[in-house]
Amino acid sequence: MEYVIEQVAQRIQFMREIMEFTPEEMALAAGVSVEEYLAAEEGKTDFSFTFLYRCAEKFGIDITELMIGEVPKLNFYSVIRNGKGLSVKRRSGLEYKHLAYLFKNKIAEPFLVTAPYSEEEQDKPIHLSTHEGQEMDYILSGSLKCQFEDNVEILNAGDCVYYDSSRGHGMIATGGEDCVFLAIVMKQ
Repeated sequence: MEYVIEQVAQRIQFMREIMEFTPEEMALAAGVSVEEYLAAEEGKTDFSFTFLYRCAEKFGIDITELMIGEVPKLNFYSVIRNGKGLSVKRRSGLEYKHLAYLFKNKIAEPFLVTAPYSEEEQDKPIHLSTHEGQEMDYILSGSLKCQFEDNVEILNAGDCVYYDSSRGHGMIATGGEDCVFLAIVMKQ
């Protein structure tokens, strides 16, 4: 299963309109400018996880509802088979597989993330984002260069980092190969 940017944009606009939020209110909630918000709502730009997470929080819905237009229904357990999950391929190249999208009332959002290696990114500043809650990233393969505000850490397979995601954080694959990691985002 995969999400389509234009359909997500339509759902965001629909939710904003039925909840009678202004674009300015949504931009503030999403942590972007009004212009950036409107471009996302029109399907002209890709969504960061942070953007989708914050919009879902503002609407009081599960992020899955924005991504695929369905309400999670499972409340006892949910199995996602190898290679499956809700695929979120971002234009920036990061690929997320949501590993609990069918489970309702989640207290955490687990993702299997593939960060592609890019030689061009190695000497550029790492884009930092923020969102409420805490996050844990466990490296399965490859290496991940993580920036936490002014601190930089290189994580390798078997390494784990746990952090306050309301503070600036960002990451890129390093070491010449893609990095695969488990990211668990916990709500406040």
